[in-house]
Amino acid sequence: MHKNIINLSTIKEQIKIKFNSTKNPNIIAVSKTFSMTEIEPLLKSGHIHYGENKIQEALDKWKDVKNNFENVKLHMIGKLQSNKVKFLFPLFDYLHSLDNIKLAEKISKEQKKLKKRINIFIQVNIGNEEQKNGIKIYELEKFYKTCVYQLNLNVIGLMCLPPAQKDVRPFFKKMKELNLSLGLKEISMGMSSDYLDAIEFGSSFVRIGSKIFGNRN
Repeated sequence: MHKNIINLSTIKEQIKIKFNSTKNPNIIAVSKTFSMTEIEPLLKSGHIHYGENKIQEALDKWKDVKNNFENVKLHMIGKLQSNKVKFLFPLFDYLHSLDNIKLAEKISKEQKKLKKRINIFIQVNIGNEEQKNGIKIYELEKFYKTCVYQLNLNVIGLMCLPPAQKDVRPFFKKMKELNLSLGLKEISMGMSSDYLDAIEFGSSFVRIGSKIFGNRN
């Protein structure tokens, strides 16, 4: 059995044991920078969710593959420039990083044109960090309402990248509260180092790269 399949099975087993099978989050295998050779064993084993953070790399890698594996769901987890929105729709099923109004308006226009909607997470700057993208907590409700009621976006949940070198749990707890306050069902939080904490606080999509594929070069 391929090492990546074993790694993924180990992660699923950990989740099952820790939460006594009560939680079953979607595991996004973050395949950015990894070649199809590394990804293919997971595809053939039936794994569905994959994450990329650059449009061009995703186009090169996934265009033909998605035709052959129709169940595959592709997640855009990186920063998306508004001029790249036109490439988002043909390939991706989820966007995890909606973080400004200009991008929201562009997506709204594109979806009208194509008559196709995409599943969207609003990125929240949960640690209020200067260097990070994301909507500030105090602006979130207004931004959410604009996206949903004016721009007709299919916002399914919130996403965050908690501050590094800090206890993630208070940030995940706050995210859970924000999600509930907006009546949203899905949360995208948790990566290789903290996915078990994220799941404990209700994360329904965890983004796991190195724990599946090993370290990037």
